Amino acid sequence: MKAYHHYIDGKAVAASGGETFETVNPYTGEAWATLARGTAADVDAAVAAANAAFDGWATTTPTARGRLLMKLADIVEREAERLGEIEVRDNGKLITEMAGQTAYMAQWYRYYGGLADKIEGAVLPSDKPGIFNFTRYEPMGVVGIITPWNSPLLLLSWKLAPALAAGCTVVIKPSEFTSASTLEFMALVEEAGIPPGVVNVVTGYGAEAGAPLVEHPDVAKISFTGSDISGQKINEVAAKTFKHVSLELGGKSPNIVFEDADLDAAVMGAISGIFAATGQTCIAGSRLLLQRSIHDAFVEKLVKVASEATIGDPMSRDTHVGPVTTPPQYAKILDYIDVAKSEGATCVLGGAPHDGPGGQFVQPTIFTGVDNTMRIAQEEVFGPVLSVIPFDTEEDAVRIGNDVNFGLAAGVWTTDIGRALRMSERLKVGTVWVNTYRAVSFMSPFGGTKRSGMGRESGAEAIKEYLQTKSVWIAQETSVANPFVMR
Repeated sequence: MKAYHHYIDGKAVAASGGETFETVNPYTGEAWATLARGTAADVDAAVAAANAAFDGWATTTPTARGRLLMKLADIVEREAERLGEIEVRDNGKLITEMAGQTAYMAQWYRYYGGLADKIEGAVLPSDKPGIFNFTRYEPMGVVGIITPWNSPLLLLSWKLAPALAAGCTVVIKPSEFTSASTLEFMALVEEAGIPPGVVNVVTGYGAEAGAPLVEHPDVAKISFTGSDISGQKINEVAAKTFKHVSLELGGKSPNIVFEDADLDAAVMGAISGIFAATGQTCIAGSRLLLQRSIHDAFVEKLVKVASEATIGDPMSRDTHVGPVTTPPQYAKILDYIDVAKSEGATCVLGGAPHDGPGGQFVQPTIFTGVDNTMRIAQEEVFGPVLSVIPFDTEEDAVRIGNDVNFGLAAGVWTTDIGRALRMSERLKVGTVWVNTYRAVSFMSPFGGTKRSGMGRESGAEAIKEYLQTKSVWIAQETSVANPFVMR
């Protein structure tokens, strides 16, 4: 098996305690590589390297930083297929999706490379005679980046590209289930010419490596993607040392279909919303809200299309649904299926495991007769399980759509432009898709409300998540009329 180590100060470094752990291919169930099992001592070393590199990186001209990011983008495009294959081996998602993600992630480095030297302060008007006042944006410092297992490199890029463009240095703690692609990516960072210590990686378990990173006094900001429970704990711990925090957490997104929609397109949107990526995505449209007049006909079409999905080898480009990534997640999904049945929901498709080499396949599952108060409608399953909920009016759809603790995304299917605009305004979420689903871009801000998190990733405003504003006051005259009175 291949042996991976931490990446600290530009070098591969074994865990300080010498311990390792295995990473497993979810499709085969077999271990294929070992990883360094990081501890607080390893986090200390990585943060020290990032701190030592900070002044040099922060004072590198923004234009020079941007050129390095653009060079990295070119290298990423060259290596995209290989990186995608590594991710499939690690998390079991489809090669068609993962290779597409690793190719597309180059755009984040190119976009923020171009944005790096366009972050401008402002000269402010002043009500105080003889005073010149302006603002400037400065990098926060060392940023701790904690990434999930479902789209490791893409979601890393959403954080790393703006952090580097802003002039921050970083320490990355990838998911213990999917660390290999991040470590392979470090060779590309090095090839691009990004100096040692600017980007560091410590692998290991959350309690042993992630927690020390969140607690570390020399880390200025934590950027985390993961569950709302973990995000809440990170926010609480980070607050003790007044760290800046951005959190991209879970969702229970409503995918709302009105009777005037193009129903064939909406069926495909519903499939994409929940069964793509085996449902293992924060933006999953796991609640399908159907106007009552079309409910039965829509469900019939939906079940037919979903039942034809090919389940199997994620490396095959003919596969539609791959394995669940981790054993705990597999068990959680099956538990929720049992919960839905016990709550009285009707299973019209799936509802059981599917045979596969690694033993971690779940059939695409659809429940009807779901009431929005049920746990299956309120709690994030993070798997290929869809809850179908009927509604009568637009007001009814808004009420049900908003009646959860999450607020990440929503889908609206209608041919009425007025309704599309009203729904986009009234749904309490960070992203609304109309007549499409699961569309993201490096140019468009992404993030949630309520328990779906705080802060935004992607788009021009995301770089300010890694900058702090400084106000500068310059007196044109040095005389002070009365030093005991605020000027």
